[in-house]
Amino acid sequence: MQLELKQRVVSAVILGIAVLLLAWFGGLPFRIFCAILAALIYYEWTTMVQAERRSRPAFLVGWASMGAIMWFIVGNAFAYSTGAILIGAGAVALAARTSGRGPWMGLGVLYAGFSGLALAALRDDTALGLIGMAFVFAVVWATDILAYFCGRALGGRKLAPKISPGKTWSGAIFGMFGGIAAGTAVALLTLDRGGIWIPILCAVLSVASQVGDLFESWMKRRYAVKDSGRLIPGHGGVMDRVDGLVFAAFAAFLIALVIAGGIPSSSSGSPIAWALLGG
Repeated sequence: MQLELKQRVVSAVILGIAVLLLAWFGGLPFRIFCAILAALIYYEWTTMVQAERRSRPAFLVGWASMGAIMWFIVGNAFAYSTGAILIGAGAVALAARTSGRGPWMGLGVLYAGFSGLALAALRDDTALGLIGMAFVFAVVWATDILAYFCGRALGGRKLAPKISPGKTWSGAIFGMFGGIAAGTAVALLTLDRGGIWIPILCAVLSVASQVGDLFESWMKRRYAVKDSGRLIPGHGGVMDRVDGLVFAAFAAFLIALVIAGGIPSSSSGSPIAWALLGG
């Protein structure tokens, strides 16, 4: 247990520093990171659902779709990325319709594609984009840390025992309040603003991140795997590490789209981060 915790902490620190540096630079380096992240998530997803063995055509169509999605993400073409994600998911599900896992294979394109797209669009190339990304990171990481340690220290009633026996209501509640505190602090320090909107947004993103964690746990239980992969010591796979982050990014992306009134054509001058925190 001590070794696992040590590996978990070391991996989290190293990955956290790397992601923060890439987010700081933004632009092409961060978009390349988002595209690679999407590919790694899709690789782990297809491995879990045994896509290649179940339906070779769907497997090939899926990777062709991911190639297009990655290209559009790196090239700032977020509207095209969305189209490629939706068309790719439908094509994969159709190609795998006889395998019995068509919807799950198609869902993998949606999950992986929107993971990369949401993060890239939220960061954009502006100073406000960096603040928006830092805001989401703060909420998710504070939620994850407090939920883990408070849940272990306080114990109590299980949150979803059939999905993830280790998670407790105490951890979920303290995690949410930690996310609210961290996100509000970022907003106050960088934007000099508070108001009821910021803590509400923090709470929504915190809950979304915990739902993402539970969803990934449910996926692993459904397909009888301990970890989504073996790439990260102490965490298993990439999906094990970013499950909460991508769900929070989904939520932030959708909220910002509603406020901004549409998907930006490119990350340069994107209204996404502005809508999330600047509107």
